[in-house]
Amino acid sequence: MSSQATSGRARRLNPAMRQEEKVTPLELFFDLVFVLAFTQCTALMADDPTWSGLAKGLLVLGVLWWSWVGYAWLTSVIDPEEDAVRLVIFVAMAALLIVGLCVPEAFGDAALIFACAYAVVRIAHIALFMLASRNAPNLRSSVIGLAVSTAIASGLLVGASFADGTLQGGLWALALALDIAGPYFFGSEGWQLKPHHFAERHGLIVLIALGESIVAVGVGAEHGVDAGVAIAATIGTGVAAALWWLYFDVVALVAERRLADAQPGREQNEMARDSYSILHLPMVAGIVLVALGMKKTLGHVEDPLKLVPAAALLGGAALYLLAHVAFRYRHIHTLNTRRLGLAVLLVAFIAVAVEVPALATIAVLAAALALMIVVETRSYGEGRHRTRQELRGAE
Repeated sequence: MSSQATSGRARRLNPAMRQEEKVTPLELFFDLVFVLAFTQCTALMADDPTWSGLAKGLLVLGVLWWSWVGYAWLTSVIDPEEDAVRLVIFVAMAALLIVGLCVPEAFGDAALIFACAYAVVRIAHIALFMLASRNAPNLRSSVIGLAVSTAIASGLLVGASFADGTLQGGLWALALALDIAGPYFFGSEGWQLKPHHFAERHGLIVLIALGESIVAVGVGAEHGVDAGVAIAATIGTGVAAALWWLYFDVVALVAERRLADAQPGREQNEMARDSYSILHLPMVAGIVLVALGMKKTLGHVEDPLKLVPAAALLGGAALYLLAHVAFRYRHIHTLNTRRLGLAVLLVAFIAVAVEVPALATIAVLAAALALMIVVETRSYGEGRHRTRQELRGAE
C-alpha cells in the first residue's frame, strides 16, 4: 500500500477539529429532526392527558434531549462538514427519525424499536467522539466515561421495552438519571468546546421548541376556526413571543458572553454543562408543556381546562421561568425575584384555571408574561439597551 493511500486513510479516520464558532448548515439540518421529536412528545401527552401521560412525555423528552446534548458537545470539537463525519451524522439522523416516529408508542408496541434506534444514535455519537479524541488523552478519558454511562442507559431502555407499568417507568427514569449524572462522575477537565458555537446551538434548540408551541396552536384548531379560536390563537402566539423575548432579549446574550469569558477547561466546561446541558432541559420541557396546554385550549376555548392540561400550561410556563432563575444564579449567583415570584403565582393560578374558560386562562398567562417583560424592560432601562448594543456588536 502506498504512503499516499495510507495518509489518505489516516485523514479520513482523523476528523478535522472545529475552528469556527458559527453553526453550520448540517447542524441546523440535524436539529430539524427534533421538530418531529418535540411534536411527538406533545402528541404523546395530548393523547393521554393524565399525570402518567405527562410523566411519560417528559421522560421521552429527557432522553431525546440528552442525545441532542451529546451532539452539541461533539460538533463543538469536530468539524461536522467533514465527509466521513457528515455520513455518520446522516446515519444518526435516520435513526433519530425512527426514534421520533416511535415516540407515541415508546412505552408500548414500539418500545424495543425506540430503544434500538436510540442506541444507534448514541453509538454513532460515541464513535465519532472516539475518533476525535485520538490525539487528546484527556478528552479520550472523558469520552470513555461517557461511553460507559451511555451503554448503561441504552441497555436500561432496551430492558424497559420488555417491562410495563411502574417497572417500565422506573427503568426509564433510572436510565435518564444515570445518563445525565455520568459527566459528574468522570470529571469535566477533558472536554473541549467553542463557547459561542455551544451557546448558539442551545439558542437554536430553544427556537425549535418555541416553533413546536406554534405548531400546537395549529393542531389545536383542527376542528375549525371561529372567533374564539382566532382570539385564542392570537393570544397563544403572544405567549410564544413572550417566551422568546424572555430568553433572547438579554439572557442569551449575557450568558453567551459569560461562557466565553470563563477560564477554558474545568471552569468553562462545568458552566457549559450546568447552564446549557442541564438547565436548558427544564426550559425546553416548560415550552413543550405550554404547547400541550395551548393545544388543549384551542380544542375547547369556552370550557375550563382539566387539571392536567391546566398544570401543563401554567406549570410549564412556571418551569420555564424557574429554569431562567437557576440559569442566572449559576452564572452570577443572584436571584431574579421577579421571575421567581411570577412562577409561584402561575402555579397558584392552576386552581382557578380549572374553573374558568380556557380562553381566560391563556389570556391571563399572556398578560402576566407581557407585564413581566414591561417591568423588566423599564427596570433595566438604558442598561439593557447598552448591554444589547455591546453584546450584539461584539458578535
